[in-house]
Amino acid sequence: MDVLAENIPQSLVALGIVMLAIEVAILGFATFLMFFIGLSLVITGSLMWLDILPQTWGSILLANAIVSGLLAIALWKPLRNLQNKSEVKSVKSDFDGVRFFCDTPIDSKGLSTHTYSGITWKLKSETPIPAGAEVEVVKAEVGTFWVKAV
Repeated sequence: MDVLAENIPQSLVALGIVMLAIEVAILGFATFLMFFIGLSLVITGSLMWLDILPQTWGSILLANAIVSGLLAIALWKPLRNLQNKSEVKSVKSDFDGVRFFCDTPIDSKGLSTHTYSGITWKLKSETPIPAGAEVEVVKAEVGTFWVKAV
């Protein structure tokens, strides 16, 4: 325990790095509390190492409280926005690219049907397609083929 007391700045930096690693690697950056505290410990330890802050328990607690609060205020919104970003990826289906001739006119209402692979699919299209036209599946949803004229 004497080693930790003699090397307070190094101990704070090491503890901060451990907390940051746990936050990122184990918790997957799901909570920000350990991130703010870990970053605060690294900053406070560095300031003590540079002899800017005194190496007393009071200054450690006060500096960590202030730095954690300032980090939370400054970084909460950008980190929350980063966490809430999601990518919308269209899923490529095995049905995409299937071509056939339609027996009835197709529109966006889905009144036309086509039997493929033992399933009766509703057919929909962004633009009206006349009966007898060759169509290609561009997107498959549950029970529905979205098609375009070829």
